[in-house]
Amino acid sequence: MANKRANGEGSINKYIVNGVNKGWRASISVGRDENGKLIRKQFYGKTQKEVKEKLEEFKKQLNLGTLPTDDKITLEQWYHTWLFDYKFKELKPTSFERYEGVYRNYIKDTSLGKIKLKDLRVTHLQQYYNKLMDTDNKPASTIKGVNGRLKPCLTEAEKQGYIQKNYCKMVTVPKDKTIKEINVLTVDEQKKFIEGIKGHPLELMFLLALSTGLRRGECLGLKWSDIDFNTGMLTVNRTLQRFTEISRDGSRQLKVVEQLPKTKNSIREIPVPQNILSRLKDHKVEQNKNRLKIGESYFNNDYVFCNEIGYPIDDKRPARNLKSILTKLDIKPIKFHGLRHTYATRLFEADVPPKTVQMLMGHYDISITLNIYTAVMPEKKLEAVDKLNQIFAL
Repeated sequence: MANKRANGEGSINKYIVNGVNKGWRASISVGRDENGKLIRKQFYGKTQKEVKEKLEEFKKQLNLGTLPTDDKITLEQWYHTWLFDYKFKELKPTSFERYEGVYRNYIKDTSLGKIKLKDLRVTHLQQYYNKLMDTDNKPASTIKGVNGRLKPCLTEAEKQGYIQKNYCKMVTVPKDKTIKEINVLTVDEQKKFIEGIKGHPLELMFLLALSTGLRRGECLGLKWSDIDFNTGMLTVNRTLQRFTEISRDGSRQLKVVEQLPKTKNSIREIPVPQNILSRLKDHKVEQNKNRLKIGESYFNNDYVFCNEIGYPIDDKRPARNLKSILTKLDIKPIKFHGLRHTYATRLFEADVPPKTVQMLMGHYDISITLNIYTAVMPEKKLEAVDKLNQIFAL
């Protein structure tokens, strides 16, 4: 016999199909559709106790406002809502741009995105990822990136009761077998490069990157207030990033923003070589002269590296110029980040302890430092083998 309850409290009945008892069923009204028809949520179980617990848990979550009443929401709709309503204020602008890129390229208007959240299963994700790799020839790193950014989205969906489990945690993501090369300048190439950039507008930025290991954004965000000419120390406090601001309606606007460095460890003090410090002093004098000459039209934000009227340098310019210079010098081009790795290599060659290199580089984990060390110092491996040969020599 049915357990009668007040309207909105739900009811529990035996679940009988074609005269066969299939267990128990609980039912509760959750609203009305656009035509005014009552919408009911149902739960099934083998025992009355089981469905009663499911019903009570649903009512509890519904009262807390953590459960949706709309079972029609799709993955595409939810990802967009989650991104702009939950994630927007949490992410750095550049990170938000990457999350939005996953939505635009891999969720919106796709077979996966059109699946209702309540129907989503691990099989849907697995088949979609397999298609991306096997049919669309997407690399493993792309699939890993899509799943990695979809995972927190589904965590929130699970929390709010749209799905029972976070299926991103259950898929098999292909391993990224790409070997990341660490390209650096040799000692001879570095000398040739330093000679070749004399008089170049970005000469001092390149020299600073080579002598301190600053990232590109850290160089661009460096201010005169960050340099102590008395102690010869430079403090990394910020990074300058160019990003595309994306509105909910999809409109886009290019902006430049100051933000905290990559990690907490990236906020650090670095000693500046004396000759570079002298060059910085000269650069400051020339910049001040130019600022006085231009007057009120000068955009004074205290940046060490800026254009003629004080505006930040285009963040793509250093990399373009570096490639052009190295090509002309008949040196294999490296990325701007390669100057940072070159700095680390020179420290390793000088037998600076890895822990010290980690602090100077601002790595949050020493394993990152050691990975660079083993990649760029093959001769050290040979030295280690020679020592072992001596130990085990008969």
